[in-house]
Amino acid sequence: MFYRENGQFKTSYRSDQQIFAIAQDRWVILTLIAFAIFGVPMFADEYMFRAILIPFLILSLAALGVNILVGYCGQISLGSGAFMAVGAYMAYNTYVRIEGMPVILALLSGGFFATLVGIVFGVPSLRVKGLYLAVATLAAQFFCDWAFSRIGWFTNNSSSGSVAVSDLQVMGWVINTPVEKYLFALAFLVVFGLLAKNLVRSAIGREWMAIRDMDVAAAVIGIRPMYAKLSAFAVSSFIVGVAGGLWGFVHLGSWEPAAFSIDRSFQLLFMVIIGGMGSIMGSFFGAAFIVVLPIFLNQFLPALGLLVGVEISTATVSHAEYMIFGALIVWFLIAEPHGLAKLWSIAKQKLRLWPFPH
Repeated sequence: MFYRENGQFKTSYRSDQQIFAIAQDRWVILTLIAFAIFGVPMFADEYMFRAILIPFLILSLAALGVNILVGYCGQISLGSGAFMAVGAYMAYNTYVRIEGMPVILALLSGGFFATLVGIVFGVPSLRVKGLYLAVATLAAQFFCDWAFSRIGWFTNNSSSGSVAVSDLQVMGWVINTPVEKYLFALAFLVVFGLLAKNLVRSAIGREWMAIRDMDVAAAVIGIRPMYAKLSAFAVSSFIVGVAGGLWGFVHLGSWEPAAFSIDRSFQLLFMVIIGGMGSIMGSFFGAAFIVVLPIFLNQFLPALGLLVGVEISTATVSHAEYMIFGALIVWFLIAEPHGLAKLWSIAKQKLRLWPFPH
């Protein structure tokens, strides 16, 4: 009874086009954001910030970008790790080579260069799709791994091949503690989440979904496939590139190309599949699931082994993570192709009828 839109009349076009049409949804989202800003720093410790919360925020942003390309436009991509690497390294070069460059502008510049690379490797999507497009985007991963490992300019000619940033400041605010890094990443996620939600509801978002559902029919009704596909690659690469910059600047501090390997690309794709393709909320669900599950298994499996009298090594736990991920992906593809976001949608529909029989 508490989750119904009865009596919530729309008396203007503006009210009818709200992001969250039901007042309860608006209040829940505002409450969650307020709790994330004011409540979480009061209860979380340093380990939770470094191991769970900051990675969750940044990977949610990256999954958001991947979901725009894969979920909304239907263009499969295995080069997300490469776009994150471009964003991280170009943000680093912009930050260290331009005197007085603000951190936020450096991160956005990393997204800009990732956009350029994404458009270049998105050109094959005009002629191929499916598995062939996945292979084409995989080439971006291998090319970027080679470039950042072999071309010294990207690492500022570092002898170790790794780069590092420190003393981050935003308008005099020094970002050093885990709480400050968490709030900085949270600000990016909230802004880009609202932008993405509005974007997929706009005309270009409807074009992406038309291309995803049937590109031939979309072309017949006047949608330009080239513009729709390349714009999806551009927007997706920009968001993923900014997430890559945040991953390097805020989470790691110092990194090397292995931090953005092909494993990262698969991890982001798994987040989209498990969370729900074509759903903004699914990006958050998938990121939370992928971040929390390894930590849960690292604690649960050794405890289970002690309970049954079997010693479970760290290597076994690591292998178990991959097996469980694979099993879950197969299960979601068979049982619920739309992921956790669909389960959340079903739960909301049931709440609308509760307590009456369904």
